[in-house]
Amino acid sequence: MSTPRGPFVPLPGDEALTSPIVSDALDAAGRRGQVLEAGLRPLVPGSRCFGRAATVQFAPTTLDSADPYDDSISFIDGLLPGAVAVVATADSTRSAFWGELFSAAALGHGAVGVVTDGCLRDTPKIAGLGFPAFARGNRPLDYRARMRIVAAAEPVVLRGVTVHPGDLVLADDDGVAVIPQDIEEDVLDRARSRAAAESTVLAELLAGDGLRTVWERHGIL
Repeated sequence: MSTPRGPFVPLPGDEALTSPIVSDALDAAGRRGQVLEAGLRPLVPGSRCFGRAATVQFAPTTLDSADPYDDSISFIDGLLPGAVAVVATADSTRSAFWGELFSAAALGHGAVGVVTDGCLRDTPKIAGLGFPAFARGNRPLDYRARMRIVAAAEPVVLRGVTVHPGDLVLADDDGVAVIPQDIEEDVLDRARSRAAAESTVLAELLAGDGLRTVWERHGIL
């Protein structure tokens, strides 16, 4: 397994990168299976996060541990600036896995968002913190004696995509794209070039150039 890189620092202009742009860049780089299956939605429409994956895996349990939150505390206290918490649950709705206080602690460590195939709770309070959160849904149940952490800082599978610690994750209204570390520079170069070109394409279309003309000129739609 490759060693995760240091914190991701976006370049000026990277705010223009979107999950569709990154998806197209991944396709162009020959990695066509790096976008999560549909169904995870932003808690607040218009949310976006872009950073390195910090992974954790939950599984069902019926045992009520004396320290049910110890592993979660260790996970969140270990988040680095620019991290995206990737919480894998095998699409469980057995409980919530993330709430207001986890969000506050993650923010305090410089994390930039959470992506989970499970459920959130305290959703108005998470929204009030301005912490980007993408999830399957909401449920008020605590995970104590329902779910437990079985792995952290290991590869996890989320909606059909294997996410390794340190992979880049971009989540927005359109979905979640994952950039593997071994092709990170290539995909980012392609995505940044496409974002710049799309600005030109948009201006030309708005100015009245035909769609076919613009396509033949730039090869972008």
